[in-house]
Amino acid sequence: MTRDEALALVREYVKNENLIKHMLAVEAAMVFYAEKFGEDVEKWAVTGLLHDFDWEIHPTLEEHPTAGEPILRARGVPEEIIRAVLSHADHTGVPRQTRMEKALFACDEITGLITAVAYVRPSRSLLDLEPASVKKKWKDKAFAAGANRAEIEKGAAEFGVELWEHVGNVITAMRRVAPELGLVGNVQG
Repeated sequence: MTRDEALALVREYVKNENLIKHMLAVEAAMVFYAEKFGEDVEKWAVTGLLHDFDWEIHPTLEEHPTAGEPILRARGVPEEIIRAVLSHADHTGVPRQTRMEKALFACDEITGLITAVAYVRPSRSLLDLEPASVKKKWKDKAFAAGANRAEIEKGAAEFGVELWEHVGNVITAMRRVAPELGLVGNVQG
């Protein structure tokens, strides 16, 4: 499956632009790590893009992402990508074994926290965001309460990247798609 085919599938099932932006952010982080580790960039990009494609039609833990699995299979998505999508949710019971599976889990929750921090900055931008700003907000459990800090820490640990290095890497990755995420803000580039 190509990146364009994956994006078309996402747009078919997802109408919420913020959810699409989340998947674009995860895709960017996956591309960053695929490049860093010499992996298949398009496969990792497609995996990041598709991971939450079924959230609007299956918005419960009982359904997401397992109820989306038959749709992916019917569309010819490779088993390796389907398995990674399933493994990004602990409740599926699919253990994360490959580097790509671990990367997806590590990149999922952190993109939401980074986005939230960028939105509350005076610049409303990723372009001047540094890990220290995320670290400062990390301690405020009421801030972006939906971003599960324990899951973020677990993801970085499983992936084998120190947490704050990981945050910096994901910020760098998300900067590449800041315009698509609406997070250029008022920074003069």
